[in-house]
Amino acid sequence: MKTIINSKNAPAPIGPYSQAVLAGNTLFASGQIAINPATGELEMASIEIETEQVMQNIKAVLEETNMSFENIVKCSIFLSSMGSFSKVNEVYGKYFPLNPPARETVEVSCLPKSVNVEISFIAIK
Repeated sequence: MKTIINSKNAPAPIGPYSQAVLAGNTLFASGQIAINPATGELEMASIEIETEQVMQNIKAVLEETNMSFENIVKCSIFLSSMGSFSKVNEVYGKYFPLNPPARETVEVSCLPKSVNVEISFIAIK
């Protein structure tokens, strides 16, 4: 059995997918980009601001299922340039001060809406 998760505090999907799907105790979340859910606009003044918005969107999806960053077991980070790795990592790391999840970071040729970073995750209740 699966439950579709849709937080009003995270950006609405821009295609035929759900923000996240809860299957049993496992939450599979779609990639989040830096869309500010309050304005619908991208927050891209810097890679740090962009990453912070992505992490806030992830937080909103987690909170919709009464979870937190501590529940995340796996993240996938997609970057438009590996040159942004250290700055993204610095912001990302603030959300996982202890026992960070497993993760990969890959450079891709293009991301939705030409953003610089997209992050998806899996969390367990």
